[in-house]
Amino acid sequence: MYLDHIVHHVTKTPEEVAIDWNVNGVHSVIGGQHTHWGTYNALLYTKTSYIEWLALEHKEIAENANHPLINLMLLDLKTGPGFGTICIRTTTIDELCQQLERKGIETTGVLHAERKTTSGLIRKWKMLFVKEEIGDALPTPFFIEWEESDEDRYQLLQEDGTIDESNLQLNISACEFRVRNPKELMNKWKRYFDLVEEDEHILLLRNTKLVFKQLENGTKERLTAVHIEGFKDKETLIYEQAMYHCQ
Repeated sequence: MYLDHIVHHVTKTPEEVAIDWNVNGVHSVIGGQHTHWGTYNALLYTKTSYIEWLALEHKEIAENANHPLINLMLLDLKTGPGFGTICIRTTTIDELCQQLERKGIETTGVLHAERKTTSGLIRKWKMLFVKEEIGDALPTPFFIEWEESDEDRYQLLQEDGTIDESNLQLNISACEFRVRNPKELMNKWKRYFDLVEEDEHILLLRNTKLVFKQLENGTKERLTAVHIEGFKDKETLIYEQAMYHCQ
């Protein structure tokens, strides 16, 4: 399994986000609109995954969407912007759904989704969520299967300017979570998704590490830091209340 993308809930518009990151020399773009969810986004691609800065465009539509990802966003934005959750990429989402249900894990079933790009194209994908209460507990990753293969999708993204050569030098090397009981959470994700454990704090996806640390302040368990390799300037950025370690 691969990390597909990281969802960062933001209060700025996609235009503002893209400008902020491009000013710092990072090729970021306006993604497009999720018309059925009332949201829109900006994107920063790396060689195998990406950051999605997700923002509310039409709050009323979002409140009536009854979608797990949007419900999480609406809850989290009550206390401000920040990282929401991660998405794992698969090419066998229907089979994965069946595997989870055989383990007694209730899911939403496979959902169909799409986004209208700024050029008017429609990109389509399938999604799968574990059914759970949305609150202070760490959200379980959700899953995505794209309509195109990775090779075809990246080729199209390069042709439309979403990805340039600088993006392909970047790599999301680690996602750092703060949780109340790291070992318990790791065991849960290992059972759900058959992930490999590198050590007592780290689970492995094929293209990144999932690092679990003890929550020391507050009650909300969330992704708290993302490590990205390949930046010219090595620094730690706090952007819309989320920490990016640029290495």
